[in-house]
Amino acid sequence: MEIAYWIVAGLLAAFYLYAGGKKVAQSKERLAPMMGWVDTVPMGAVRAIGAIEILGAAGLVLPPLTGTAPALAIFAALGFLVLQILATALHLSRGETKETGLNVSLIALAGVAAWLATAW
Repeated sequence: MEIAYWIVAGLLAAFYLYAGGKKVAQSKERLAPMMGWVDTVPMGAVRAIGAIEILGAAGLVLPPLTGTAPALAIFAALGFLVLQILATALHLSRGETKETGLNVSLIALAGVAAWLATAW
């Protein structure tokens, strides 16, 4: 179970570090081709989402790694679950149904990470 958690948490952390880093560091013009929704959301909110993604990635990895408050990993995984449910709702409201495949995959991975974090 522990190995499975590290595999899933590592995948999620890598994805969210990459995605969050792009949202924090890049301009709206650079983000728009791959994230069409940034045109309708204030840039401050995009940056905040990016920061949340980076902090959540740290929350998946650092507490279990250090043994300090490992329950925070559960909350980080549940936070990603909520984040992706909201992202899916945003895509559906914009009529972007084919873009929700990644969101559904991330919802599943976040759910598995939360479950695995509670199992050990």
